Amino acid sequence: MTISLYAWGTPNGRKISVALEEMELPYVVRPVNITKDEQFDPDFLAISPNNKIPAIVDPAGPDGQPISVFESGAILLYLGEKTGKFLPASLRDRVPVLEWLMWQMGGFGPMPGQVHHFAALASEDDKRYGLKRFSTETRRLYSVLDARLGKTEYVAGKLSIADFAILGWAWRHERHKVDLAEYPNVKRWYDMLFERPGVKRGFDAKLD
Repeated sequence: MTISLYAWGTPNGRKISVALEEMELPYVVRPVNITKDEQFDPDFLAISPNNKIPAIVDPAGPDGQPISVFESGAILLYLGEKTGKFLPASLRDRVPVLEWLMWQMGGFGPMPGQVHHFAALASEDDKRYGLKRFSTETRRLYSVLDARLGKTEYVAGKLSIADFAILGWAWRHERHKVDLAEYPNVKRWYDMLFERPGVKRGFDAKLD
């Protein structure tokens, strides 16, 4: 049965389209135009009470019953559990996937997102302060990622939902004022992922 993906063409939306493609799950995109405040529509709020994209509705959820899931990290975990793909079964192997997924959710998303905000939308006075503060932290996070990828092929060892989560934001590196050439391990990982047909399809998916 076909999963409905409620999304827009943002890093968080791309995380899920990439995961769905890599997991070979049938899905249909239900665009939620956040530029027109469609995320506040009552029908969307019924499945995503935090009025944020993405969200999914799986008609073949647990016990064969429909289920809706909001928050991109929760969606990735749900899809990994559902398919048994890109989420290790053993607790020991799962721990680094969870660590790097939470790393993305807590830092490598909120911080680069602030860079984009201040670079594109803030007043000149706010821009100077905001860009200095959040650009410094964003570059630190890229350095953390680069150090990790200097030790392992993928962030958690094997390809996992953590890679999909982080890739969604690394995709916007130019908006973060970051040149991946300064982070050679990140660039290697980034280029390698974009050679995958599922990743390409996920980024080509028309979300908006």
